[in-house]
Amino acid sequence: MSAMMLLLLLCLSLGTISVVHCGDPTIFFDWNVSYGTLSPLGTPQQVILINGQFPGPNINSTTNNNVVVNVFNNLDDPFLLTWSGIQQRKNSWQDGTLGTMCPIPPGKNFTYQFQVKDQIGSFIYYPSTAMHRAGGAFGGLRINSRNLIPVPYDTPEDDYTVLIGDWYKKSHTDLKKQLDGGRSMARPDGVLINGKDAKGDGKDEPLFTMKAGKTYKFRICNVGLKSSLNFRIQEHWMTLVEMEGSHTVQNTYQSLDVHLGQCMAVLVTADKDPKDYYIVASTRFTKTVLTGKGILRYEGGKGPADPELPEAPEGWAWSLNQFRSFRWNLTASAARPNPQGSYHYGKINITRTLKLVNAATQVDGKLRYSINGVSHVDPETPLKLAEYYGVADKVFKADTIKDDPPADVDTKAIIQPNVVNQTHRDFVEIIFENHEKSLQTWHVSGYAVFAVGIEPGLWTPEKRSTYNLLDAVSRHTIQVYPKSWAAIMTAFDNPGMWNIRSEHPERRYLGQQLYVTVPNIARSTRDEYNMPDSALLCGIVKDMPKPPPPYSIA
Repeated sequence: MSAMMLLLLLCLSLGTISVVHCGDPTIFFDWNVSYGTLSPLGTPQQVILINGQFPGPNINSTTNNNVVVNVFNNLDDPFLLTWSGIQQRKNSWQDGTLGTMCPIPPGKNFTYQFQVKDQIGSFIYYPSTAMHRAGGAFGGLRINSRNLIPVPYDTPEDDYTVLIGDWYKKSHTDLKKQLDGGRSMARPDGVLINGKDAKGDGKDEPLFTMKAGKTYKFRICNVGLKSSLNFRIQEHWMTLVEMEGSHTVQNTYQSLDVHLGQCMAVLVTADKDPKDYYIVASTRFTKTVLTGKGILRYEGGKGPADPELPEAPEGWAWSLNQFRSFRWNLTASAARPNPQGSYHYGKINITRTLKLVNAATQVDGKLRYSINGVSHVDPETPLKLAEYYGVADKVFKADTIKDDPPADVDTKAIIQPNVVNQTHRDFVEIIFENHEKSLQTWHVSGYAVFAVGIEPGLWTPEKRSTYNLLDAVSRHTIQVYPKSWAAIMTAFDNPGMWNIRSEHPERRYLGQQLYVTVPNIARSTRDEYNMPDSALLCGIVKDMPKPPPPYSIA
């Protein structure tokens, strides 16, 4: 069937007309997810491939494109992909988490349909089921600005995706068994750059090639499992231009700390001697430093890369100061023809403060991670489906945590679905407080959030005086340093069931996540789409008759 015919059928289908916007271009992908054997760190192991590729294919889209991805699951496990940082306006049905969707059964397929509405920037996708992210099936997702919207820098010669991440020699199934047995995954075995680690023996093929005198864009994303990474390019400076969907003030850096799940875009000019140079990613805040390398080659250049690698900074105070240097570019146009800084978040009254404290605890002798004393577990029936079918009371109890954590949050936890009710359009302050000695990274799905502050110690209302209320970067992840807190602000203007989770897959899998349910008060598709006809069904709703659409067509 031709792409045009498929688009026509999509536009004629009542179940998908709200998801595919027929006035905007549509891009199509057919992805086969399967197992394969590769040796990323020199030892053969099972990995997860998409169309035979590791990492998976890059999605290259443009603002307001409709994205249609038909995923065939050839694994022996149920499987889902989540689109990290894509705001999915009105459409948590396609978010790709177990709280919103049934997983794709082995041997079956599911077609994701979503629009990258009013967004630009650098993002990633990865598996949200089991510990599949430790096997692969992750990749880059870029959203280019439309031609009529000016970009605050000259068009680069080329645009490269750089996926950095720590890696284990154990398979994802073995790692899952460790976690199920109550043990941590311990430290990783190495660091990969686009699925490889250069040996430095002169036989490595280049990951990227540059022409002398030209400027290139590198989109750097941490797709790893446990470690923050410092990224640098031998002898080259990097100009930061974008971060998770926002143009930034164009400061220049020798190296960048990129935490789990985070993406940054930099410009690099080929202004050095024409030869090879190392791209380097090394672990931060670890006793043993693991380093991954890749080759950057000048066209026509002669000579190997210098074996002496550039040093990484030390200590988390340096990283905190770098975070403070990140600023929103208030004069740049965004995905729409208006300055991205025209939204004055610092002048909006806070209607709710939600304080979230992470903890590592034991439940029945096994390791669990919790938020405010609740360690999340996914019920057999996705939370969103339970709400839609009117059986939520049989699946979960909302507001299992309070806005302030209990006194024993660090020592006790209960295992159950962790769901928070949130009023539509409230402007909310979320405090992440980390009492542990390890750095945490958090992701908020469905929204862009303003990362207004990070400080050591415990948070109190007086700490608001330290917030950046002018030009904090609007993004979707935030790191929290050891024994520190971080604050974000966002308007919950996107109805649906949205996931707030640790970007550490081990912690997410063992309970460090929750869902925020934002009701569609107007009961209109203007605010939220009805369940698509293509939605997979499972749990107690599998054989139930589909209810009539609760939301009227806007």
